[in-house]
Amino acid sequence: MMHLQALKHPDRAHYEWSGEWLEQNEEYVMVLCKPGRKLVHHTKNSVFTIDNTSLELFFLKEWFTVAIGIENGQAVSYYCNVAMPSIITGDNVSFVDLDLDLIKRPGGDWQVVDEDEFAANSVTFAYSPELQARAREALAHLVERARSGRFPFDDSVLSHLPAS
Repeated sequence: MMHLQALKHPDRAHYEWSGEWLEQNEEYVMVLCKPGRKLVHHTKNSVFTIDNTSLELFFLKEWFTVAIGIENGQAVSYYCNVAMPSIITGDNVSFVDLDLDLIKRPGGDWQVVDEDEFAANSVTFAYSPELQARAREALAHLVERARSGRFPFDDSVLSHLPAS
């Protein structure tokens, strides 16, 4: 079991959950998150039960994470965080969430969200101009990658789902 942790800049607890390790290489860690998992949301001071299956990729060099909602063996939604590269420590994977998100809801189009949160947090938490530029570059790269259907947006990750 992997412990997954999202932080807000620079190191404030944001939310955490757990999942099953599926694959790790020099580029990413892939985790399977099953229905019924608990998400402890420190920022909202709440605990949520997540009732969907997701394949989640935590990139070790890229500035984003990708959670793919799965139904009946198919990718139905995506939630991508612009984030500093993920860090592995034992069975813990953590990343610093930089607010900007790229999402695709079931049957919907790609959407960039939380630009207002990024602008506000850039001031509140004193994001450096370099960090702000890096986050915007990462978002542009992520959008291009998603729209062109490049990994992990090409459904190749579905081969990692356990047989049901």
